[in-house]
Amino acid sequence: MGKIAFVTDSTAYLTEELKNHPDVYTLPLSIIIDGESYADGVDLSVDELYTRIRKEKEVPKTSQPAIGRFAELYEKLKEDYDAAISIHISDKLSGTMASAKQGSDLVDHFPVEVVDSKCMSYAITHLINESIKLSEEGKDVSDIAAHVRDEAGRTANYILLGSLDQFYKGGRMSGAQYLIGSVLKIKPVITITPEGEFNLFERVRSEKKAVNRLVELLTTYHEEHPVRSVQIMHGNVPEKAAMLEEKVKEKIPGVDVLIGEISSTIAVHAGEGTLALLWQRG
Repeated sequence: MGKIAFVTDSTAYLTEELKNHPDVYTLPLSIIIDGESYADGVDLSVDELYTRIRKEKEVPKTSQPAIGRFAELYEKLKEDYDAAISIHISDKLSGTMASAKQGSDLVDHFPVEVVDSKCMSYAITHLINESIKLSEEGKDVSDIAAHVRDEAGRTANYILLGSLDQFYKGGRMSGAQYLIGSVLKIKPVITITPEGEFNLFERVRSEKKAVNRLVELLTTYHEEHPVRSVQIMHGNVPEKAAMLEEKVKEKIPGVDVLIGEISSTIAVHAGEGTLALLWQRG
């Protein structure tokens, strides 16, 4: 089987266990503010990002890690590992996948399986956990990669944006959708399709109704396919995340709920106040 390294990017939500895992490595995306580049989670914390967004006139931009950064990391991993599985944000949302693939092509005699998560945030976390579990069971790198590629795109995710303005200026929403949402004060529910693209799922009149709609979607799915665990990701609104958790547990007693914060890279586009509900489809 050999020893396997697990590589991801900073759009993934890393639990404390994964942060401390000796075989998990993260390459940060870059956030560009006023012409200066900051490494996500390294040079710029989420709190600092929100402060800068409130002060700056222009919405920050994001950029994938350079090809050379991936090549450098894979070359280093070759010293201690026999192979790597590199799992990243959907290639429909970022150029990170392309950088990872091209970086792996520059490293000789070190197999790297680059996997498109077809999503971001906890969906990547789930695939990393699956990969580690299969590795511990003795599966080889190609079998693990095949399994997680099959799992990719199966995470249900519904997102209430914290900032329509940032989502629009980041090129993630059409002008017509933005105009309708901003003029009518509509709260759009966004999802990421199984193919890895953003999609406007539904328009809801208020945040309260939108949150209730998220719980309704989960409950409806749970009635046919029992859900054991859900994840709530938020953009600097822990109190709203806690309220959503309470509503979820009222409908599905005993369900395991994980609450986490979105990364700075995601916050650039989704905005402060973002709330998302995720679960893994069977």
